[in-house]
Amino acid sequence: MKLNRLRRSLPMQMALNFAVLILITAVAVGLPATWLIGDQLDQQAGALLNQGSAAAETFYLARQNEALNLALVTAQRPTLRRLVSQNDMAALPPYLDTLQSGANLDLLLVCDANGRSLAQSGQLVDDDFCGVTAVTFHIEPANPPRAWLLAAEPIYPETEQLGQVIVGWQLNQSFLQQTAQQLELAQTLLLHDTVLATSLPAPPTMVQNALPAERPLPNSYRFTLDQRRYYAQQVLLNEAGLTSVVILDITNIVDSQRRLIWTMLGGILLVSLLGSVLAVFLARRIGQPLNDLASAAGALTWHDLDKPVRIESQISEVSQVAQALDFARLELRGALAELRQERDWVNHLLDSIVEGTMTLDGNGRITFFSQGAERITGWPRPDAIGRTADELFQPVDVNAPFSQLIPASGQKERLTVRMAAGRQATLAITGAQLTPPTAPNAEVALVFRDVTEEEALRRLLGHFLANVTHEFRTPLSALAASIELLLDEAPDLSHEEFEELLNALHLGILGLQTLVDNLLESASIESGRFRIAPRPTDLRQIIAEAAQTMTPLIHKHHQSLRLELPDEPITVSVDGRRLTQVIVNLLSNAVKHGPDEAEILFKATVRAKWVRITVADAGPGVPPEHRDDLFRWFMRRPSDEARPPFGIGLGLAVVKAVMLAHNGRVGIEDRPDGGSIFWFELPL
Repeated sequence: MKLNRLRRSLPMQMALNFAVLILITAVAVGLPATWLIGDQLDQQAGALLNQGSAAAETFYLARQNEALNLALVTAQRPTLRRLVSQNDMAALPPYLDTLQSGANLDLLLVCDANGRSLAQSGQLVDDDFCGVTAVTFHIEPANPPRAWLLAAEPIYPETEQLGQVIVGWQLNQSFLQQTAQQLELAQTLLLHDTVLATSLPAPPTMVQNALPAERPLPNSYRFTLDQRRYYAQQVLLNEAGLTSVVILDITNIVDSQRRLIWTMLGGILLVSLLGSVLAVFLARRIGQPLNDLASAAGALTWHDLDKPVRIESQISEVSQVAQALDFARLELRGALAELRQERDWVNHLLDSIVEGTMTLDGNGRITFFSQGAERITGWPRPDAIGRTADELFQPVDVNAPFSQLIPASGQKERLTVRMAAGRQATLAITGAQLTPPTAPNAEVALVFRDVTEEEALRRLLGHFLANVTHEFRTPLSALAASIELLLDEAPDLSHEEFEELLNALHLGILGLQTLVDNLLESASIESGRFRIAPRPTDLRQIIAEAAQTMTPLIHKHHQSLRLELPDEPITVSVDGRRLTQVIVNLLSNAVKHGPDEAEILFKATVRAKWVRITVADAGPGVPPEHRDDLFRWFMRRPSDEARPPFGIGLGLAVVKAVMLAHNGRVGIEDRPDGGSIFWFELPL
């Protein structure tokens, strides 16, 4: 009876109810907080692993580009080309050793045109590497297998390929340790189920036994090695099954989660015990603090993490629970702050990309605008965010808004658009769908770069090829007509007619020879192979040869050439063939741009330590605004409407290049009585 009464008494029921309430409250608050913290730690670990995998992909891509650049630079070395072309097997290996050590390569291999190894430096390999093309991950069938990152580049001294250069690094433990130091994550290299190398402090066989049998790409997985827990994710390097495993040590994270759970359980047990003992005495005083505690827990549920958890109570258990909640709030806020920092880092990474990057929401409004996009478009980021892409990008010559011209995911499109300040540019645009198209607010990412100069270069190349074709076709047609006439009418032609046809053939061949010489010289200049062989020569002899060469062309246009040369020899150190080409180009230019029956004045004057050569024509002259560009490649001398422009714009550029090689000078000035004076000066 007394026991039943005691059990039904208010203090006992309050004690029991209060104990139950404390237990429920602690569990309701502690377990979600523990789960949230653990989940945040797992998400943070997953984010670090994903970031490491992306960094690993970027790292291997950068090493591939580096290997390809090293192969290209090595293949273009003149010394290497000479040694390979001469088959100098005595000097080639030491030269390769110097290149290999200087470039920090594990392998430098030179193969001949038949795919056989000529010489190599670094680690010894078999001849199968000679079949490598471009850049690739190669598996050497050794025991155990060895993985290589290789890049190949052909060797072209002129037009015929002599062989190829292969450079590379072995993907061994040293390579992976360097990679792990840069990425701050452990690395393991797998070929199917075989560990080739690892940066973990364990033998490859132990790592291979610790990895799970099922490792689906691109999912993450966990494994235990030497009593430590690891979180791993694989990056596929090639189709042959070579993968890079990015590994994160999560032992401390797992231990922290376990300690957090035990700490929370201990706190719940302690609060429940103290609440049961002191329930009778603290029933009224604890009611309001418990309500405040429940409100604080509800605020945490709704992510109100900036408001501190402060419970005014003289009961230590309530204060401890409040402190635990506030500690959990601070931990959650710190985790969210780290996530925001990661987001800001990603945005900074996007801003560092040279190409422009922006994202559009489902309504076509810009939600992100990188610094590269600002630089390309001229629109400041604050002015771009929130506006539609159709407002900022207005297509030119296309009757459609920009939003309808965005390429599909994985595809590329070139558009000419009008941007800030009315500037027009051609953009190469690539699109990617960030969210499913059926989502309520589907986002699209666009990466674009300015290819205006590339388009201009492509048009210039097409114009150049068309002009070259025209310049070749016209004299070839004349030559073919003259030869056909000679074949058909030779018995019936008079001596004068026969001589006239031969003169036409000579002029056609002279024009073709001049054009071919200019093309060859321009090619050698652009490729860096242009050289001169100066020797002491009488300049008057070179002038006489050039004048004799141009005499038929001058007579064709009924023009005359007047030479004003000093009586004494003019000795200069020049390349006679190159200087003859310079004079022929200037005389040809004067003939083409001067009227018929006009006089061309060729004059040589010695001034102190220089000799000055001038070619004065009676043409229409050159406006001052065109003179600075006249000696550039593919720039033609302007002509009047009655006469079409001549040539393809190579002659004067070759003249300037030859003069610079001789330490000379070249220029143009007006002729007092009309026309132009082209001049060049050579040191005596």
